[in-house]
Amino acid sequence: MNSDDSDKWINAMKEEMESMAKNEVWELVNLPVGHKAVGCKWVFKTKRDSLGNIERHKARLVAKGFNQKEGIDYNETFSPVSKKDSLRIILALVAHFDLELHQMDVKTAFLNGSL
Repeated sequence: MNSDDSDKWINAMKEEMESMAKNEVWELVNLPVGHKAVGCKWVFKTKRDSLGNIERHKARLVAKGFNQKEGIDYNETFSPVSKKDSLRIILALVAHFDLELHQMDVKTAFLNGSL
């Protein structure tokens, strides 16, 4: 936090915390006896436009999941992702039917296992 942009990074961190509170990402509970809490860390990224100018400062609070052990700390993981083939099919359909395609940036996305 010693950079010249520290106020921007602090604002980005506050924005992330507000978003997580709004989306009820967690609830505080007592840690079960014999278990360790999963740590977390801040990841910072500067978002730039096509000309390389800074658009905004982005901060993410991420869990240190690499400390977990399967079967002890978790039983399964779920992370839906899109494949390049899916994107290519959509782009081909847009071109074939002369459709308009709009791109958007999702500021915060919270996914559930049951889609």
